[in-house]
Amino acid sequence: METTLHRQLKEHYGGEAACCEVRLGGYRIDAVVNGQLIEVQSAPLGAIRDKVRTLVEQHDVLVIKPLAARKTLIKLKKKNGPVVSTRASPRRETVCDLFIELVNFVPLFPHPRLTLDVLLTEQEEDRVPVLRRRRRGKDYRVLDRRLVTVVETHRFRTADDVLELLPADLPAEFTTADLARLLSIPRWLAQKMAYCLRRMEAIEVVGVSARSRLYQRRKDARAA
Repeated sequence: METTLHRQLKEHYGGEAACCEVRLGGYRIDAVVNGQLIEVQSAPLGAIRDKVRTLVEQHDVLVIKPLAARKTLIKLKKKNGPVVSTRASPRRETVCDLFIELVNFVPLFPHPRLTLDVLLTEQEEDRVPVLRRRRRGKDYRVLDRRLVTVVETHRFRTADDVLELLPADLPAEFTTADLARLLSIPRWLAQKMAYCLRRMEAIEVVGVSARSRLYQRRKDARAA
């Protein structure tokens, strides 16, 4: 079932010139504008990797990935029922959260016919309680998500675009611990970031320091 967030972003990018919900080669495309195929992906990027790989063989493709920089959680008593509570989610996603999913998409990205727009958004999320939940399952079910506003847009076409996310004060040779500290992210996320950049051939391993891999930008390596 399409969420309001998905529909809003599809309309935002498509506009009046878009042909929406187009069938193409056995796939359903969210929108087509001036020959470019537009796919809004709130679910994990890996889920559309094979689809996009097929589409870029003959078409330019724009994948839109929304992240929730701010989210308001609205708890309803039941579907279409009264609001029980409203609170801000403690989870605030940043552009670095892209790498959680990019590890399963990097075999395809970058590609000359592929553009990735990562949107930092403010969202609202409607939830209802689950009366009988599975063991260790969530005690709520998400009914809908809505876009309040787009806070920032990050567009990626090449590995150099992704390299721009590295902090300016990063040493020429660095570890994932350096990345984590300078970007204020967990070490495990910095490791995913390094993995993706290595797969893109944007950075390379140049040694080991205190049992941690040392990396540097490939352009730094060529200049050495």
